[in-house]
Amino acid sequence: MRRPTPTPAADGRVEPAILPLPDPVSPAGVMLAQMRQFDPSFDPQHFLNGAEAAFRMIVSAFAAGDRTVLRPLLTDDTYRSFEAAIAAREAAGETHRSEIKRLENLLIEHAALMGSHAAITLRIVSDQVAETLDRDGRPVAGTDAVTEITDIWTFDRDLSQSDPIWRLSAARSG
Repeated sequence: MRRPTPTPAADGRVEPAILPLPDPVSPAGVMLAQMRQFDPSFDPQHFLNGAEAAFRMIVSAFAAGDRTVLRPLLTDDTYRSFEAAIAAREAAGETHRSEIKRLENLLIEHAALMGSHAAITLRIVSDQVAETLDRDGRPVAGTDAVTEITDIWTFDRDLSQSDPIWRLSAARSG
């Protein structure tokens, strides 16, 4: 399913697109309802819009090597992995460029609740330009052409805590 495009309201504001949610009777839909029972402020639609914003911020910050932006958006283990990749890139004199051209799809694939700990796994399909350049500006990975990339990202949050931030706890290509 293709991601809906936000449309301008009559007053010119752009409202976030309504993103598809899992069927309420599916395993993911049931878990989302349980999360809402645990934390009445939890809104799956708001979560998806926030996850889209976090995806864009994390991709950009990782490419730029911006640890300050990344730190509050990632769990400790995930931050260590991202930081190690950034440090290795810097040590090799490489730079990374990543530009999200379009977000094709953002779907909740799985949701889990273990006590008050919630985890939501998303399938994110985007059109991106992503390439790594050596110190002389020659490509060593990726391409400067727009490529469709599928990512599987998991965000975690302790619903018993007042902190509303969902942190990226796992990321892989799908």
